[in-house]
Amino acid sequence: MPEIIDLDSIDGIRDQLIDALEEGPVTVQASAVERVSTNALLLLISAAETARRHHFEFFIDAPSAAMGAAIERLGLSARFSGMMKQ
Repeated sequence: MPEIIDLDSIDGIRDQLIDALEEGPVTVQASAVERVSTNALLLLISAAETARRHHFEFFIDAPSAAMGAAIERLGLSARFSGMMKQ
């Protein structure tokens, strides 16, 4: 994931996730994330659900403190708890 995940970058990320989810399990590296939009977090939840429906694993590896704070601030911790790897 890039440092800033906002409306300008979300389309490219979505396209990469779609391609990856057609292949199999996905691990997203999120240690460099400094800022993340609500829409991007919802995109990750959707991608995880798509992976689950296809019986693939979906993980977010080493989420940054900024990403963790955004998830918590938006009340999405429960939705992300099963996919986060420290």
